[in-house]
Amino acid sequence: MLAGEPADNSHLQAVTLPHLVVFTGSGISVESGIKTFRASDGLWEEHPVEKVATFDGFRDDPERVLDFYNQRREQIRRARPNAAHKALAALEQDGFTVSIITQNIDDLHERAGSKNVLHLHGEILKARSSVDARLRYPIKGDIRLGDVCDKGSQLRPDVVWFGESVPLFDQACTLASQADFFLVVGTSLAVMPAASLLSYVGVDTPCALVDPDADSLTPPGVLAINTTAGEGVPALVHQWRRQRSFALD
Repeated sequence: MLAGEPADNSHLQAVTLPHLVVFTGSGISVESGIKTFRASDGLWEEHPVEKVATFDGFRDDPERVLDFYNQRREQIRRARPNAAHKALAALEQDGFTVSIITQNIDDLHERAGSKNVLHLHGEILKARSSVDARLRYPIKGDIRLGDVCDKGSQLRPDVVWFGESVPLFDQACTLASQADFFLVVGTSLAVMPAASLLSYVGVDTPCALVDPDADSLTPPGVLAINTTAGEGVPALVHQWRRQRSFALD
């Protein structure tokens, strides 16, 4: 090579770090003070699911449903991302590809710094039209009776209620199939269709589940890590960042 000529680095390939797909449930947010779906001391205790988490319940008593979600929204605004949320964001910031599929309707993953978050069951900090699901609006306060969309219909929380379709499920299945490692955190794998995501993961793709009850929840072929999200996820991320891979000791 003559002096002053640029080096030919065409033979060098950029190092691509592996793709982590994380499937999170309410167990990752409970350490931030957000009650789980069935918590005996949570907002659900005095509200039957069919009254506040179905379209029929909303049609029969929209004020009660709106008030229920207004309370939840305020609880979520007061919450802060915990160590598990922050660890996943740090892994992404360190160059790993991290895609998060969450059943949670809070925004704690985003507030921690994660950029690629798919909310299967909607986002409580948004409202949507009750006649056209495509009309969505960010909200800063509460949703009240009389708040309407551009088509004049009452606004409702942008969450997926029981009996409604999960519009982003196909996108979640595609992400699951692209994983180099599939990590499940804080979910019982009991709510369908989300619980079936594992069936879309490649047969040779390693999978793990982090949960205090992982032994009783984990399907065959999935590594059970019996601990909280706040302990288990940062420990895994620390190891992966050090090794630059998803190998497990």
